[in-house]
Amino acid sequence: MFLFLAIVLVTTACQSNNEKNDTVRLAEVTRSIFYAPMYVAMEEGFFEEEGIDIDLITTWGGDKTMTTLLSDGSDIALVGAETSIYVNAQQPNDSIINFAMLTQTDGTFLMARNEASFDWDDLRGSTFLGQRKGGMPQMVGEYVLKQHDIDPHIDLDLIQNIDFANIANAYASGTGEYVQLFEPQATMFEEEGLGHIVASFGEESGTIPYTVFMAKESYLEKHNDLIERFTRAIYKSQQWIYEEDPNTIAKSLSPFFEDTSTDIIASAAERYRNQQSYATDPLFTKEAWDNLQDIMEEAGELPKRLDYDRYVDNTWANQVVNE
Repeated sequence: MFLFLAIVLVTTACQSNNEKNDTVRLAEVTRSIFYAPMYVAMEEGFFEEEGIDIDLITTWGGDKTMTTLLSDGSDIALVGAETSIYVNAQQPNDSIINFAMLTQTDGTFLMARNEASFDWDDLRGSTFLGQRKGGMPQMVGEYVLKQHDIDPHIDLDLIQNIDFANIANAYASGTGEYVQLFEPQATMFEEEGLGHIVASFGEESGTIPYTVFMAKESYLEKHNDLIERFTRAIYKSQQWIYEEDPNTIAKSLSPFFEDTSTDIIASAAERYRNQQSYATDPLFTKEAWDNLQDIMEEAGELPKRLDYDRYVDNTWANQVVNE
């Protein structure tokens, strides 16, 4: 009897050890506290609970991220939804489908070198260190500036020839009077006395599908169960980040930002949470899709309007939210 039980236990253990998690190759457009719920899902074991191992790569820029996805260098991409519009407007054989929203506002902050009280008119005639043409930070930035009657191409000395990954370094080196920066760079620069956060583009621009999980249509068709489990892990983390205190969040994020103090991580995460930049669920609404295309059209970057029902699939998001 004891021998039989021992054999059963050993056999069960071997079966458990042989059961491997599904690996998802995930490409993120940059490394930012703006994407905190994704890192939380990794660090707090939410992906592990769903039988998923994440192979995370940082591709530093929307164009590079989409190239990685299209060339099968990744299975899923976390990037601005505008990249899916650029690709799908060319009618590829394998469309790019947006299936879960991670952030729902712009994630950049306007930094000024001087601490004097800020007015948007102060930007006129200034040197503005902008973002990549056609990318979400630049398009949202232009949209917000125009709401304040500032034409970025006429009223500013706009610099756009610096690679995305080097913008923060360029500002730190003295280029530009104003710059758009993500966290944690914005808070770090304040701490270092390099500038001051004077406005939030996220608060100014409204709900936008700023960063979204997307994949090729063929991948989604072949991995229905996996995508549901992936989306469930993200939803768990979205709920978690609105329930926990900033210090707990910082502890979870710190392995992804080893050169950043936990105080800065906590401050940056709280700043994003307070302005509800983190989506509270993975549902990608038509309102957000339409707002995105309006902003792209305003910037002169919209190739053509694309149908929401064709390129956004909330199947898995609806499933996990309604469980």
